Amino acid sequence: MSVTIFFCYAHEDEALLNKLKAHIRPLQRQGLIDVWYDRDINAGTEWEQEIKKHLNAANIILLLVSPNFMYSDYCYGVEMKRALEWHQRGEARVIPIILRHVYWQGILGTLQALPTDAKPVMSSLWYSVDEALFDVTEGLRKVVVQHGTKSLLSSQVLPSQASKRESAAGSHSTLSPQPVKPPSSLKPEAVSLLNTLTGPYRPRLECGL
Repeated sequence: MSVTIFFCYAHEDEALLNKLKAHIRPLQRQGLIDVWYDRDINAGTEWEQEIKKHLNAANIILLLVSPNFMYSDYCYGVEMKRALEWHQRGEARVIPIILRHVYWQGILGTLQALPTDAKPVMSSLWYSVDEALFDVTEGLRKVVVQHGTKSLLSSQVLPSQASKRESAAGSHSTLSPQPVKPPSSLKPEAVSLLNTLTGPYRPRLECGL
């Protein structure tokens, strides 16, 4: 099963997003991932609801962090906030991708970022942009493989709690007191009297007459 990836980015960084999409395309060809971003919204569709739907359904949410991203009220105040809620609840994995130098540590500092050591993609610390995005792709591939392994393990067939409860109930019922057949010589009045004397916690007699 492929992992669904949602891109959260500022439109000013779309050129870098497209370069990143080209680098992770081999993961798509292998069937490891599906990707979605707002340019996939069809004409006439209510764009905010469409974004919300795909953001909620994503397994991995990539935050393409830059000064433009941090400046955008929608990226910062809506998409990122919702993504972090999903992450804290364990319903999605949020990964910051540091595109350009910007202060982000005080906001996203608890999350492991890419590229390695959170070196910005657009930085002299890399020989080229392609080198930085290759590093991002490799880090993302590891997360995707890990996610796929966990999903596979969680899908293994195990005895359900309901089955266990049913088994327990079945074993308990075999120990429950069973009706005792009284001697055929007893009259119904005698059987009724004996049941009254023995009470509800002793085997009850059934009249066979």
